[in-house]
Amino acid sequence: LTYSMSGVDIAAGDRLVKSIRSLTDSTKRPGTMGSIGGFGGLFDLKAAGYKDPILVSGTDGVGTKLKIAHACHSHDTVGIDLVAMCVNDILVQGAEPLFFLDYFACGKLDPGVAKQVVAGIAEGCRQAKCSLIGGETAEMPGMYAVGDYDLAGFSVGAVERDRVLPRNNIKDGDLVLGFPSSGFHSNGYSLVRKVVERAGLRYSDVAPFDKSKQLGEILLTPTKIYVSLLLNAIKSGYIKALAHITGGGLTENIPRVLQPGFGVFLDCNNWTIPPVFQWIASEGNIGDEEMLRTFNCGLGMVAIVSPEDAQAVINESEGEARVVGHVLNIEEGSPKVNVRNFRESLNTRPSDIVKRKFGVLISGTGTNLQALIDHIKKMDGRSAAEIALVISNVDGVEGLRRAQRAGIPTKVISHKGYKNRVEYDMKVHEALTAAGVEFICLAGFMRIISAEFISKWYGKIINIHPALLPSFKGHDAHKQALEAGVRITGCTVHFVVPEVDAGAIVLQGAAPIEMDDTVETLSERVRRSSIESFQKPWSSWHRGKLCCVQTGRSLSRSERSKESIFFY
Repeated sequence: LTYSMSGVDIAAGDRLVKSIRSLTDSTKRPGTMGSIGGFGGLFDLKAAGYKDPILVSGTDGVGTKLKIAHACHSHDTVGIDLVAMCVNDILVQGAEPLFFLDYFACGKLDPGVAKQVVAGIAEGCRQAKCSLIGGETAEMPGMYAVGDYDLAGFSVGAVERDRVLPRNNIKDGDLVLGFPSSGFHSNGYSLVRKVVERAGLRYSDVAPFDKSKQLGEILLTPTKIYVSLLLNAIKSGYIKALAHITGGGLTENIPRVLQPGFGVFLDCNNWTIPPVFQWIASEGNIGDEEMLRTFNCGLGMVAIVSPEDAQAVINESEGEARVVGHVLNIEEGSPKVNVRNFRESLNTRPSDIVKRKFGVLISGTGTNLQALIDHIKKMDGRSAAEIALVISNVDGVEGLRRAQRAGIPTKVISHKGYKNRVEYDMKVHEALTAAGVEFICLAGFMRIISAEFISKWYGKIINIHPALLPSFKGHDAHKQALEAGVRITGCTVHFVVPEVDAGAIVLQGAAPIEMDDTVETLSERVRRSSIESFQKPWSSWHRGKLCCVQTGRSLSRSERSKESIFFY
């Protein structure tokens, strides 16, 4: 007898190692020593640039998602899943993934299949910017059926001692940021497969919720890797805690990073739940509680940040993160995660949404306009808002080009040549009315609007002012703040009334003033804060959850709750 006669082909294993060497070499990063084939993988922490590192390790698998890969004869993405499940877990501790090892076990080695799997692992490592420094291929006849295989992964990362997460300074009022998932990721697939089986579907069938793709293709969408979106924010100290939403869903993973006495409130209207979740809930008759504790429901990673750091994290994530809720104090025994509007969001189809038409008035670069455009895009057809027209009183500005790139109609109405302010405003009114506009956003519109115009649109105009009203009204708000010597400023979203900057306050965002600030540096810091501040109330407004009050004052918490106009 020989080893090969008992079902183990050592030569095939050797050929596999040679064929994947270029794949592993493509993942090398600073600190990597040598190549695969040794008894152990080597990594130099000093070369990676760490001063006082804590090592963080994680291990995971892909679970029964592999059975769908087998059924579809598609093996090139499960390796990405394997890396994602491991590196996302150690990222939660604040760690930068440094190196990765895999374990591939099978009944009979198929070098072609194995190479596809390793190619996926290498791709995942490149996305996570970590080195694939070794692994094990185990051929075990009798343990696995011919054609079957299983995977396990092992990731090791490092974090500077003063950046380990979660931190112990979480407090009431901190914001919860959600990072979109790409689908089910790698959890809940035993339930998914049971639903598919009971529905009498094949993985090669067209997906019931997406006629452009096969069901198996959608279910094999690889798990999203969040390293590039979050690592800079972690190193900058912006993140207080992270939760990787895996098995246990939102309701069981978020509490793992919260201190006693704290919970979170989540509003599902603040993110898009992909159609695959609506389908699985409906087809499987799965209740809300079961959905929330089994699946990620559209959020693969959740971060807890202070309000003043939220915009910086959103910027670092290239706009992918969004505010989905906030932290609050809770009594002992109360639920740690309170989710609102889950069923409403789950059952909402884009075709069911009644669009409300908005007009946006600008005078310059249009950064706040871009925030609104990005907000609608991120809602993936589920936003009730449609920007029907962008009007500028200045020709050739970047804001017009932003609108045109987004396919939004634009119009230039110069304020020059009119007898008075009212005559000009009525011209703008005519253009807005002709476009079917129902609501108006002033996004850097450098004109004082007449009372006659406001009376025609009362309660339907919001503006963002670059200061914490009622302080520093009018022009030169940043200059006023610097001259006053205050240590904090920000922005205010408010309804527009005839008196300048005196309408009911909807939301305020704070920004610190540094000792060496100039008007330019302060303006940029407030601008970053204003983007998120403008998106949140706008989202509530077009859903009918925000209205103006006749008193022209800010609403108390009790009034907000009573009228259902607070935005979380």
